[in-house]
Amino acid sequence: MNLNNYIVLSGLLFSIGAVGVLVRRNAIVMFMSVEMMLNAANLAFVAFAKNSGTYDGQVVAFFVMVVAAAEVVVGLAIIMAIFRSRRSASIDEANLLRL
Repeated sequence: MNLNNYIVLSGLLFSIGAVGVLVRRNAIVMFMSVEMMLNAANLAFVAFAKNSGTYDGQVVAFFVMVVAAAEVVVGLAIIMAIFRSRRSASIDEANLLRL
């Protein structure tokens, strides 16, 4: 596959993730959509690194995966806390941070 195919696939995955964030109101689905967007960016980084013959994009993708792993831990803990208190994972019903 050439670089254009990887970039089109990356753009498609990013678009699907963006639609998931904008359209869905469930916190878990939105969280998965954000992760899909991060993986689309990782795919683009690795594709550009493969095309240029360097490891820079792969290093950036690795650090994005490390940060995403930490985000998963914190994000799922927050979603679980909201679910336990509200019995729903809907973003519309989650007003815990409002004054």
